[in-house]
Amino acid sequence: MSDQWGGQHEPTPPADVSGLGRPEQHASGWAAGPAAATTAAPEKVPIEDMPTAGSRLARYLEELASDQPTPGGGAWAAVSAAAGAALVAMVARLTIKKKGYESVVDRMRAIADECDDERYALLSLADRDAEAYRDVMAAYRLPKNTPEEQHTWSTTLQKSLEKAADIPLEVARRAVYLMALAEETLTSGNPNAASDALSAATSLHAAALSALANVDINAITFIDKTRQQELSDSANSLRHRAQSLLRDVSEAFFIAVHA
Repeated sequence: MSDQWGGQHEPTPPADVSGLGRPEQHASGWAAGPAAATTAAPEKVPIEDMPTAGSRLARYLEELASDQPTPGGGAWAAVSAAAGAALVAMVARLTIKKKGYESVVDRMRAIADECDDERYALLSLADRDAEAYRDVMAAYRLPKNTPEEQHTWSTTLQKSLEKAADIPLEVARRAVYLMALAEETLTSGNPNAASDALSAATSLHAAALSALANVDINAITFIDKTRQQELSDSANSLRHRAQSLLRDVSEAFFIAVHA
């Protein structure tokens, strides 16, 4: 052990609270790293005993963790972007209440209201994404025994794949736009909430990349190659913009913290 953790000797390992053996035999989760020497496994709380918001989120995460294909990564990208929008709204509202920021009150109020609208829109897109995936699966199951059935199958599948790509593309567009609002609240807003603005931006960045991955995976099977190229170009443009914004927000946070 290095001096960083308090000496050269090896610490006495904690008692096995998991029933799975010594902590060092399981280098993942709570047992990984130096914290394993002093941290017990988190106690599981039954969903019904959680606060209301926690229980709702826990149930959604249970659905996400199931062996069902929906909800999946596309829906979660929208939910993650909605969480980012909520954080941007919070930073804006904390700025409205802070003395000395009267000059930006109107702008921050507008940002907060806009982020509220975006949050609801993104949650709607999460449901639409799951629905679109189910439509794709239904299209794949259509019969293809005759030329007429094959034509119907290919046409229906193309439409469903385009819908399944268009929805996450919309999620990514909204997430990237909200990243710019996160940067604005960080640079012009309450400095005590700078970490929340950065958290919003990183959540939105992850949401954008996750959504664009769903665009890519649906577009690769397009019959219409022109449409496929259009989507690919749009996705790449959004990726570059998201990366640029994340860099700008990170730099702004560093400046805010070390000012």
